[in-house]
Amino acid sequence: MSGEQIVWRPTPEEIAAAQVSQFRAAAEKEFGIRIPHHGALHEFACAHPEKFWRFLWEWAGVIGNPGGRVLENGDDFIRAKWFPDGELNYAENLLRRGRPEDVALIETGEMLPTRTVTRARLLAETARLAARFRALGIQPGDRIAAALPNGGAAMAGMLAAASLGAIWSSCSPDFGADGIVERFGQIAPRILMACDGYFYNGKRHDVAGKISEVVSRLPSLERVVFVKHAAGGPQGPDADADANANANADADVDDYAAIVSDDGVFGAETTPSFRQLPFNHPLFILYSSGTTGRPKCILHGAGGTLLEHMKEHRLHCDLRAGDRLLYYTTCGWMMWNWMASALAADAALVLYDGQPFGAPTLLEAADAAGVTALGVSAKYIAALEKNGVRMVGDDSKLRKLRAVFSTGSPLAPEGYDYFYRDLRKRARLHSISGGTDIVACFVLGSPVLPIRRGEIQCASLGYDAVVFDRDGAESENEKGELVCRRTIPSKPLGFWGDEDGEKFRAAYFGRFANVWTHGDFAETRPHSDEYGEYRGMVIHGRSDATLNPGGVRIGTAEIYRQVEKFPEVLEALATAQPTGDGDERIILLVRMAAGRDLTPELISAIRGAIRSGATPRHVPAAVAAAPDLPRTMNGKLAELAVRRTLRGEEVENKNALANPEILDVIRALPALRLK
Repeated sequence: MSGEQIVWRPTPEEIAAAQVSQFRAAAEKEFGIRIPHHGALHEFACAHPEKFWRFLWEWAGVIGNPGGRVLENGDDFIRAKWFPDGELNYAENLLRRGRPEDVALIETGEMLPTRTVTRARLLAETARLAARFRALGIQPGDRIAAALPNGGAAMAGMLAAASLGAIWSSCSPDFGADGIVERFGQIAPRILMACDGYFYNGKRHDVAGKISEVVSRLPSLERVVFVKHAAGGPQGPDADADANANANADADVDDYAAIVSDDGVFGAETTPSFRQLPFNHPLFILYSSGTTGRPKCILHGAGGTLLEHMKEHRLHCDLRAGDRLLYYTTCGWMMWNWMASALAADAALVLYDGQPFGAPTLLEAADAAGVTALGVSAKYIAALEKNGVRMVGDDSKLRKLRAVFSTGSPLAPEGYDYFYRDLRKRARLHSISGGTDIVACFVLGSPVLPIRRGEIQCASLGYDAVVFDRDGAESENEKGELVCRRTIPSKPLGFWGDEDGEKFRAAYFGRFANVWTHGDFAETRPHSDEYGEYRGMVIHGRSDATLNPGGVRIGTAEIYRQVEKFPEVLEALATAQPTGDGDERIILLVRMAAGRDLTPELISAIRGAIRSGATPRHVPAAVAAAPDLPRTMNGKLAELAVRRTLRGEEVENKNALANPEILDVIRALPALRLK
């Protein structure tokens, strides 16, 4: 089946130069077998996981000892244990790459000066911070939390924690006090790294008062490491020393700049002492959105995270020495953790913080930093199109850009059209999809396969990711549940505080026995052509947010694809409203562009586009304009919160929303009242 039209093809030279081609050739030689194409490599990885993952360890140059065994209890997804005898240190694998003078980080962002950090400098700052943590008694397994912007201090803090075996957990400083405490209060951190403020949308936002409240509500805290971010620009030792003169007035507060400076009072170490730890030693605690209850604390292991990210970065994204990766993210989204691991691919990280259309804009900052790989959301690409951004024909902008990664929501086919028509002809546009649950991707791109509009290129190597129908049978070219049938190294260690593992089992294995159900409504697309036999995938939205009018299951992405064509609409949210007779109707909420109104003519045009572009069943029964749409702290639209609101149910954890007050506004919209 050909599926959607091909919008990009790799040249023979690009295929030959790709790291995944080199890996495939090396695997053929190692195992004495023929692996003729990418699809065959994926089949080999799924059929022989122990061979694949051990060879990946060796080929990627993981620093550590893999031990004798690769997989224990491999037939049991939950009880499986990868490299049970292995040891490594995550931070060592990120920091011991390249040359000391190579660039490791470029800090930039809205209203901020740019700071370049070499690998030697990052190593030294990490060493000094780790020495301070060690002096404070931090041991393996202790938690270090952070409410910081996306910058060098957060990166050094995470690496320092990992070097000692402490568990790192972070969020963005724009979270409310309740949202921060609901997360960190569950894991009892001993140290909190926090800032004085951040910049966004042309304004300085002071958070000192909020941080004081958070500290008072976290009884486990023994120390606060204070980062003067909003007062002085860069987050390193050159920050303005006049900021917050009382930062060290309390004996329980340290100043970050003083810790990491060359003549700091806490020592002048230049190299951390990397503690060798078990492969499955905990590394990160990440959080579910929390919109249906208290956020779940998802515990990720060091070895599985590292090995999976090295595979994705090098074999799927083709990152290598000299590359510069900018992923637009905050410290509260899993893509921050994913981005950080690119240091192990010998790439430099460009850390942008602020509003992406601020000063400088995200694209201006990427251009100035010489970015070769850029990560954004699908909504950002749609916003660029609506803002009329066009770069094709202007060779002076983003001239080094080779790849763009899109995630956060499904990338509509029209997004591909816009990218290749107006932004870049030869750059790879990879739609990727995974989750906080695995801090990785189930499906993503490949530099050796063609790119089809609206379609993700392939499953992650070694991930037996397929689509099941309602009865648990594998299906192709039909919508169903995205599942993974075999255990994977990046499966979480579990949920923090879930001692018997019951909540973990219920979250992912309640639908199909011993099969991970991810919660995405998806469709597999098989292909057979000159690139071999392989399968792409289309994500139609979250399966828990699918609509069911008249008993027909509908993905919200199919509706958004049509609505995004209208420049009058900034963004939209589709959900279901019970009709009182056992059925439900589709509701479409829209946030209008400045100066535009939702007129009857526009409503008719939107309905017509949905009817012709999707099906008549997708046409909303009611369309209403709202001043804003509810979103999580990470910026994702909260479809389930609106659904509960329209059902008259209580939204359990409004603190997980950035703007919970908008739910009351939506509830009162006249257009949503049932006749």
